[in-house]
Amino acid sequence: MDTWLLTHATGIRLGMFVGVFALMATWEIAAPWRALRESKSIRWTNNLAITVLNSALLRILFPAAAVGVAAFVAGRGAGLFNIFAVPYPLAIVLSLLVLDLAIYLQHLMFHAMPILWRVHRMHHADLDFDVTTGARFHPLEMILSMLIKFAVILLLGPPVLAVLVFEVLLNATAMFNHSNVRIPQPWDRALRWLVVTPDMHRVHHSIDASECNSNFSFNLPWWDRLFGTYRTQPAAGHERMIIGIKQFRTRRDLWLDQMLLEPFRDQIGDYSKEIPR
Repeated sequence: MDTWLLTHATGIRLGMFVGVFALMATWEIAAPWRALRESKSIRWTNNLAITVLNSALLRILFPAAAVGVAAFVAGRGAGLFNIFAVPYPLAIVLSLLVLDLAIYLQHLMFHAMPILWRVHRMHHADLDFDVTTGARFHPLEMILSMLIKFAVILLLGPPVLAVLVFEVLLNATAMFNHSNVRIPQPWDRALRWLVVTPDMHRVHHSIDASECNSNFSFNLPWWDRLFGTYRTQPAAGHERMIIGIKQFRTRRDLWLDQMLLEPFRDQIGDYSKEIPR
């Protein structure tokens, strides 16, 4: 089974990405929550361009990706779950939880450390918040994130299936929780106990540093509540809140070349100083 998963992992991930992206993009077009500030054609062209660039770069640098590393570890019986012979169903559940916690802690670290914030802030510099924002990350961040994920997999020894499921969920929920869609408040409150909703994550993209440094979860929303980084709503409300960061607020900053240069431009700003202690 691991061989089949390894062979088809890229196709499964790509199929899910295209399917979820199409669904959320259609929802946004049919019933957008917020009026967009900038031209969708400019933002989407450049946000999707960085997505294609990242995919190609990661494919070249890490052809086997996370699923390949999981297969390598499993084949050698390495990692905690193999050394201690954790039952397969339990190993899958625990792997999903640990990998998701690792992403939360990684996200927190990228805000807390000024040098990493320089890399991560490209994601926050988008002047609007929609499904393409969920794929807008600097190549340096994608490489660092992959290396961190490899380290967790090597230590944990998760089943290959768990890693593939996690990768699919991470991509799908990133597009879902960055979407410019409105979920009725009663549903949103209920969903927030199970998954990060667009309203919950939109707070994280506020120009206000204290709001930006909250709601770090990607898949499961529990980590923010557990570690005290949860914020219910933006102070200005979802319709009036300002998206982005204080630097890079021109239309020219939305172009691919400027996005790639953002880690090396301007001052760090005060965002990494506002992490809850």
